[in-house]
Amino acid sequence: MRIGLIAPPWLVVPPPRYGGTEVVVDGLARGLVAAGHDVLLAAPAGSTCPVPLVPDMPKPSFGTSATWFAGAELYHVARAYAALTDVDLVHDHTVAGPFFRYRPAALPVVTTNHGPFSSHLGDLYRLMGPDVSMVAISHRQAADAKGISVARVIHHGIDVDAVPVGDGSGGYAAFLGRMSRDKGPREAILVAREAGFRLLMSARIQGEEEVDYFDSQVAPLLGPDVEFLGELTAAEKYQLMGGAAALLNPIQWPEPFGLVMIEALATGTPVVGTGSGAAPEIVDDGVTGYLRGTIRELAEALVLASALERRACRQSAETRFSIGRMVADHVSLYREVLQGRLPQHGG
Repeated sequence: MRIGLIAPPWLVVPPPRYGGTEVVVDGLARGLVAAGHDVLLAAPAGSTCPVPLVPDMPKPSFGTSATWFAGAELYHVARAYAALTDVDLVHDHTVAGPFFRYRPAALPVVTTNHGPFSSHLGDLYRLMGPDVSMVAISHRQAADAKGISVARVIHHGIDVDAVPVGDGSGGYAAFLGRMSRDKGPREAILVAREAGFRLLMSARIQGEEEVDYFDSQVAPLLGPDVEFLGELTAAEKYQLMGGAAALLNPIQWPEPFGLVMIEALATGTPVVGTGSGAAPEIVDDGVTGYLRGTIRELAEALVLASALERRACRQSAETRFSIGRMVADHVSLYREVLQGRLPQHGG
């Protein structure tokens, strides 16, 4: 197949440090090429994904207003579709793309919603025409897609073979993510302290809201037993995860997936977190981690986590969350779309 991929315009593919959607798009692009398909990727300037790239795709400077975001994404989408004229199918990872009126009418389009259907995105996607096939990234996310036809639920995958396995001998717990209230960095500190564990934290801080949250809720709790490392490279991230007794992931919202959890499992590190969102689809409670509710329950689980079999964590990543599995799921969907069958998971 000849497949066009459209990444969001905000971050290069792959991102040099923290990333979510861009990591997934990078893995999908490389995995499709490895499986024998032709790929043309529309990603912002500076992207280094080793597949053919649409030339001269600008990376927008950062703005703040909703109007700016919409305009920047529409400009990105317009340039992408203008270049993707000789493909069998487009897989669009932007929000605006499926609604772009000037895309070729006969071009099959698959889109992935990387955010919650329960937000304003749900209202937007209910306006989407039947010519676009929707992918959800977890069953929990798809459950909120009321009135929206979901063609397939496809969990994310990563290049597990490229992730080094750690031995968890560092004697600390790790937290990685964005410096957002939703991600639970403050809760991670409270859990680690309750359990008597040293906590090493890595997070991206972007925008006024995250800066304010860090200054008011996290920075005052830092100390000899809680160290903030800033934003790490991929290699540094995996080293931090691999040395940890557990990844603390006390998310405070129904997160549609949670890439950091499968990254931790790939290093052999169990996950201790809340059962919000898609976490129960990723963590096998009592085998690859523990999902609990309160600070005290999470602290008790953190103490127990070091006794879990790290090989089971790695094996879960290898069998359930690899790029190969993710690519095979997408190729199966692409073939059904090209054959004129639009499978529906629910909605």
